Amino acid sequence: MSEPNDNLQSDSKPRWQPLTSIQRRVIGVLVEKAKTTPDAYPLSLNAIKTGSNQKSNRSPQMELDEDDILIVLDELKAVGAVVEIQSGGRVSKFRHTMYDWLGVDKFELAVVTELLLRGQQTLGELRGRANRMESIADISALRPICDSLMQKKLMISVTPAGRGQIVDHGLYPENEAPVASPIPTTASPAAVAETRAASQPAVGPSDSLNKSDTADLLAEIERLKTSITAIEQRLADLESKTD
Repeated sequence: MSEPNDNLQSDSKPRWQPLTSIQRRVIGVLVEKAKTTPDAYPLSLNAIKTGSNQKSNRSPQMELDEDDILIVLDELKAVGAVVEIQSGGRVSKFRHTMYDWLGVDKFELAVVTELLLRGQQTLGELRGRANRMESIADISALRPICDSLMQKKLMISVTPAGRGQIVDHGLYPENEAPVASPIPTTASPAAVAETRAASQPAVGPSDSLNKSDTADLLAEIERLKTSITAIEQRLADLESKTD
C-alpha cells in the first residue's frame, strides 16, 4: 500500500500542536514505517510497539508497553494526527495523517520525522538520516526544506547558522525546550564534516590558514575535548551503577 498523499503538499490548514515525548515517538514510527516499509503499513499495535522500542535510529531509548501506546494513540486520534482502520481482519491498524496535520510535503515530513525520532542534530546528520526516507542529495538540497519548516515553526535552530549548525523540531511542549550541546554526541565525523564543508566558501590552492582559521581550529579542538570528557564521565557513571 502506498503512503497517502506521498507526493502532494497538503492544501489543508495545519492543525498541529506540541507533542509529548511518547506521542512524538509513536507518530514518528508511523511516518517512518509508512515511508520505509510501505508493504507492512498501516501498522498494528504490536508493530508500533516494536518500532517505538527498537534500538536503532531512536534517541532516547524507550521501553513502552501496549497500554502506553494505546493511550497515546487515543490522544493522537483525538487531535486528528492518527486514524484507526480495519484491514480485512479483526486486528486494528493505524495510519498517520501528518501531511495534512502539519501542512507539509514529503521531503519536509521526512526531515521532521527524523527530528521527532532522534532530536537535535547537525544538518549533515539530518540529511543523511532523512535520505533513507526521501532522497535529499546534499546539504544544499536540505537548506530550502529547513527554511520552509522554520517558516512554519516546525523546525528551530538550536545554534546559529553556519559551521556545525544544530537544528531540532518545533513540536516540544513549553516545559520541554531543547538544550543545545556544542557537538552532539550522536554526530558522526562524516556528518559533521559535511555540514561544516557546506557552510564554508570555496577556497583555491593558493589559500592558506590565517589567524582566524587557526583560532577556529583550536576552539574546535577544545570543544571536542570537552565533549569527550563528558562522554567518559557518563561511561564512568554507568559503570559505577552496574558494579
